Order: sequence, then structure tokens, then C-alpha cells
Amino acid sequence: MTTDSIRVPLVVPGTRPELADIEANIQAARGRISVLYQVLLNSAPLAQGWEALLTVIRNHTQVPPDLRELIILRVAVLNGADYEFEAHVPHAKAGGLDDAQIAAAKLDGSAEVFDEEKRCVLHLTDCMTRDIRVRPEVFDAVLQRFGVQVAVEITATIAAYNMVSRFLLALGIEH
Repeated sequence: MTTDSIRVPLVVPGTRPELADIEANIQAARGRISVLYQVLLNSAPLAQGWEALLTVIRNHTQVPPDLRELIILRVAVLNGADYEFEAHVPHAKAGGLDDAQIAAAKLDGSAEVFDEEKRCVLHLTDCMTRDIRVRPEVFDAVLQRFGVQVAVEITATIAAYNMVSRFLLALGIEH
């Protein structure tokens, strides 16, 4: 990835002692401090809160890993966030998505490689990302299939990754 397009300075890990604890948490949760987090570290409170929220979304909900990663890939596609898509392909594979499903995430949510559960989640993802307002029948289908807790967690996952992709694009973190 080139950093020429990034609109703010990157905070090089280890260069600001006051960020050491936050950097250690990011490193522990992610295994590295990506360009995204090097941008976020320009605001210590934001980096800390972002890491906490996204760690909960990714690691502490009842959303199955394949559905979570499918949501993330689809949001990235709809928002044109190539960096996000590519960053999550390995997670998607580890979460149980196969190459055909990953490729189909670039097309639409009706592909035959998706079962009804995945199509239901993709429909909500598309509605939330494209239309913002979700028709009652779309959300009701998710609620009926997954129950209240998981429906809320799926919705939060879609919302959070719309935030991520829009942040990436606004700050020029594109490839």
C-alpha cells in the first residue's frame, strides 16, 4: 500500500510514549498496527474507543464469523472501500467463506452460493448501506431468523463497518 494518498500524518508506532498502552492494546487485538490505526492514533481517545468497539463487534458478539465477514466484505464493496475488502479476505476465509462466496460478495446478495441465512443478512446489509432506512419487512426477516440479540448485533456490525469504510475513504486510505 502506498501512503501518498493519505490526508493526515501517520503516527509511527513507538514514537509517542503517551500512546504506548493504546498501541499495545491494538497490537494484542490485531496482531499489528495497520495504517488505519496509525491514522486513528492522531486522536488517542478515538483510537482507544474505535479499538474497543471494533473488538466487541469482531470478537464478542453471537454473529457467526462467516456472516460477520460477509457483512464486512459487502459493505466494503458497496462503499468502494478496496482496502477494507482486501484486509478482510483472509478473515473471511478463516471464518468459513469460500472463494466463490467471496467473489459473489462483489456482485449481489442473491447469488446461488449463498443460503437463505446469508441472503437475509446481505439484504439487510444492502438496505442499510445503500438506502439508509430499512423497510420493516427486511428487518423483520432478520429478527425472525436470528432473534433480538443477534439481529441487533448484525445491525451494529453493518453500521460499524459503514463507519470504517467511510472513514477510510474520507482520509484517503484506499489501497
